[in-house]
Order: sequence, then C-alpha cells, then structure tokens
Amino acid sequence: MQRETYKTLVAALTNETQEIMPWDLAEELTTAAPPMLLDIRCPDEFAAAQIPGAINVPRGILEIAVDYGYEETVPELVEARDRRIVVLCRSGNRSVLAAHTLRQMGYSEVLSLRTGLRGWNDFEQPLCNAAGQRMDPDQVDVMFSPPIAPEKLGPASAERANLAR
Repeated sequence: MQRETYKTLVAALTNETQEIMPWDLAEELTTAAPPMLLDIRCPDEFAAAQIPGAINVPRGILEIAVDYGYEETVPELVEARDRRIVVLCRSGNRSVLAAHTLRQMGYSEVLSLRTGLRGWNDFEQPLCNAAGQRMDPDQVDVMFSPPIAPEKLGPASAERANLAR
C-alpha cells in the first residue's frame, strides 16, 4: 500500500472542499453579513501578514479550539457552526485540510480560500501586520516565497541535482 503524502491528501480533499476565489471573498466582505475569516497559519505567520478582521487559530489546535472545555477554546468559533467561514492559509493547501476537519466537526458552511493569501496578495487586496499597518504587496510577496533549504527538498531532489552536474 502506497502511503499518502501532503500533496495527495490535499488533492483528494480539494475535490470535496468548496473553495472561494480572492475576488469573490473581497466582494463578500463588503456585504451586510460577511463570512468569518479563520486563519489557520502559525501565530508568527499571522502576525507578519493577515487579512484585517481574521481570527487566528493554528491548525495544530483547531480541533480543541472549536469545542468548549479547553484552554484553547475560541468561543466565537465554537458558536459559529452555522455561520459561513472562510479558512485561510498561505497557499490554499493547509486551509483545505482544516476545512475538511471543520466539516467533520459539524460546521455547515466552510470554504477554503483558493490560492490562499498569496492569491489574495496577488489580487492586491489588503493585508496588515500585527500592529494593523497595511503591508506593501511586494514585501508580502517576498515573505510568502521563502527559499527551501536543500536538505528539506528530500533525496529525490538531491539525486536530480547530482545528475544535472
């Protein structure tokens, strides 16, 4: 049996997950009943650049944040099971996994931001830092595209690099 990978998990769940494009989300945010924005990135990522008004619940504590009785409980999120929620991450992959989890936990209308905050930034929609200051889109672009260290690329990448020499 072949093991699942991050990419295969995301690909399988993308077919089951409703997604929203950045321009459609931007329009929804101007309505009388905007969706809840749930950013599931790590706290340092969230502090660096976020959509104004989003709440941050890292994916690692999502399951306990959506139930009462835990130190990590987020009451606003627990009570939003019937509210439209758009899950955010950097590229739209982690948000697919988190949206799946929320649906399993009884949330009725959960969407993932397709293309993530990268696409939001590409569409030149506002992002701010933890102090609420608007971020420069070019600066955010660099922040959202960190280089991957060679040792993190895995053995297959190293073999390809050696063959190319």
